[in-house]
Amino acid sequence: MSKADELFVSMCRGILDHGTTTEGELVRPHWEDGIPAYTIKGFGVTNRYDLREEFPALTLRRTALKSAMDEILWIYQKKSNNINDLKSHIWDQWADESGSIGKAYGYQIAQKSHYKEGDFDQMDRVLFDLTHTPYSRRIMTNMYTFSDLCEMHLYPCAYSVTYNVTAEPGCDKPVLNMVLMQRSQDILAANNWNVCQYAILLMMVARHCDMVAGELLHVIVDAHIYDRHVDIVRELIERPQFPAPRVSLNPEVTNFYDFTTDDLVVEGYEHGPQVKNIPIAV
Repeated sequence: MSKADELFVSMCRGILDHGTTTEGELVRPHWEDGIPAYTIKGFGVTNRYDLREEFPALTLRRTALKSAMDEILWIYQKKSNNINDLKSHIWDQWADESGSIGKAYGYQIAQKSHYKEGDFDQMDRVLFDLTHTPYSRRIMTNMYTFSDLCEMHLYPCAYSVTYNVTAEPGCDKPVLNMVLMQRSQDILAANNWNVCQYAILLMMVARHCDMVAGELLHVIVDAHIYDRHVDIVRELIERPQFPAPRVSLNPEVTNFYDFTTDDLVVEGYEHGPQVKNIPIAV
């Protein structure tokens, strides 16, 4: 059975059984009807996924892997903060009349700094360092820029990625690992979406640098289940589980900036029925 399913079920049960509630507290999110959106939350939830073993897609329900990849390309490849460059509509409610979500996400990745080797934006610096000094402990991107927060329509949730390379016995290539730091996560709506898209990002960067995609360590500071999601989650985690799908990248593409969603190959994806009309707090 999928290890991602096992981790998800364990995480959800831990939050539901041992989490704390924000009910009655002053909270920012509200439901569409204006009622405050309270949560049951777990603090400091950490999950580890090894891409050498399997791709971490849930089988309890389907995760739209190509749509998840499209968003990650929007941020790290297109470096865009405009929803007109995105195929899905997940950011529509935070966009202004021009389609901008402010100085958030791709805008931050695109910001350049001057180094002795030249001018780099955040993603280009990652690719340069992984190619030239792969064992550096300084290879990361960070979107939580304090001076720009007031001009972001939504603060970044998954805000920091740190890359770390290991040389492992029996492996003829370096292994590329990733730590994803997330300040807040809606577990039902976003958990596996984020896990899968950053797993795909790890795969693409590893391919660009001729490395093996290794472990994804996902750290969530505030892992929460909204009050109106509790019954949905309880039903979801009791569903049958299936083996993980086989997910790979087009072997002919090696440059990070050449990947498109057509280069994601998904095989053998068995899953339960989709969860429809999930209420989203804003």
